[in-house]
Amino acid sequence: MSERITLGKTFKPHWVWAIAFGSAIGWGSFVLPVEWMDRAGPMGVIIGLWIGGLILSLVGLSTGFLVKAYPITGGAFTYAYLAFGRKHAFLCGWFLILGYAAIVALNASAFALMIKFLVPDVVKVGLLYRIAGWDVYFVEVLIASAVLVLFAWLNIRGADATAQTQFYFCVLLIAAATGVTAAMSFAPETSFGNLLPLYKPGIPSWSAIAAIVAISPWAYVGFDTVPQAAEEFNFSPAKATFLILAALVVAASHYSIMILATGLAMPWLDLVDLREIWGTGWAVQQVLGTAGLAALAIALCMGIFTGLIGFYISCSRLMFAMGRAKALPAVFCRLHGKHGTPWASIVFVCAICLLAPWFGRSVLLWIVDMSAVGISIAFIYYCAVAYRLFKWTPTQRAPAFCKETAPGKKLIALAGMLCSIGLLGLLLVPGSPAFLETPAWIALGCWVLIGLGFYLTLAREYCNTPKAEMDRLILGHAAA
Repeated sequence: MSERITLGKTFKPHWVWAIAFGSAIGWGSFVLPVEWMDRAGPMGVIIGLWIGGLILSLVGLSTGFLVKAYPITGGAFTYAYLAFGRKHAFLCGWFLILGYAAIVALNASAFALMIKFLVPDVVKVGLLYRIAGWDVYFVEVLIASAVLVLFAWLNIRGADATAQTQFYFCVLLIAAATGVTAAMSFAPETSFGNLLPLYKPGIPSWSAIAAIVAISPWAYVGFDTVPQAAEEFNFSPAKATFLILAALVVAASHYSIMILATGLAMPWLDLVDLREIWGTGWAVQQVLGTAGLAALAIALCMGIFTGLIGFYISCSRLMFAMGRAKALPAVFCRLHGKHGTPWASIVFVCAICLLAPWFGRSVLLWIVDMSAVGISIAFIYYCAVAYRLFKWTPTQRAPAFCKETAPGKKLIALAGMLCSIGLLGLLLVPGSPAFLETPAWIALGCWVLIGLGFYLTLAREYCNTPKAEMDRLILGHAAA
């Protein structure tokens, strides 16, 4: 039997919360409020994100049930294998890698965008080409690439140090964002009347809200990083559910206050028409001046840094688990000799993300839409596995791994699964408010083909390894 490589148990509860919250926030709450208001209006965005948060709390509860029962790294990949077998596990894991890696790339892009807004003369140097309406500058590519390499190096240097740093970054993020919003609320130049009309004119309010609900898997993705780190908990896995729900509630609150901070500056329809490169930054600067913009920039940096740390951790742990299970090449489960981190997986994530800045921001936003599909698929699996984990009645026939009779938990998992299927439908069903654009479909097709290539290359060993051995590699022991 091959050696089963394991990760050290060093993560504290507040570190894990910070990984989940920091990943869920990232750059979007600071960069996208104007784009979201253009889609749904201020109240449409806030209601849509809270509805999305409530839906995803069902997924979060289901995920917490699974972490408590099986605190093993790999998240949805591990749980899909447990309930549905190897092919489902590979499918789920591959799409989740896409979602995680895309957000790593987007966070680095957002940092370059912030620098471009603050000091445009420095960044707009070395125009390379124009792609999908976006000018790509060499300095901009250089900045994004440097951030990607720096945070890859930090994650290789040590998991416990980066997780602890993540917590401090989250505290600073919350303090800076709350301070900016409070200052915008009490500034004499602002008015809550600027938030009118509450919904985007010309479309039904339900349609505006639904368009935002559809992107909530992407907006909140990060709370599901908790199971990716489960093998590294130095505390009881029973705490995972609380940490996940706490991350979701704080994230929803943060999104809401950033919409308010943006919309208070001037009538939001006029703000949308300005088409500023960073609408929120421009709005805050007009009211609070350089000091307010500096505070917002600090909050944005913390959001970007926490997103980079969180998703480097999550994506590398997922690839580590898949490499350990022979679903990906064995190099991905190798640990650094000194720091004990999955360095090869981190380097791979960094390498594929280094391609992203060369394609411009428009192409990256297509990838966001496409990655929401993969994230929604993973959420469906989390709930479906949790549904099979429990029984309605003591006499019900159930899988061998079924843990207990718990109709309440089973109902929560069922509701989460149906809601996740609905979220996926909003992206894939023609005519829905969030139906994918053609470029996103093309990107999705390319990712599927790459995954198919990996699977066909590794299928013989992955599929022919005896089940008892695969159980040991993935679960750490034979399945119940």
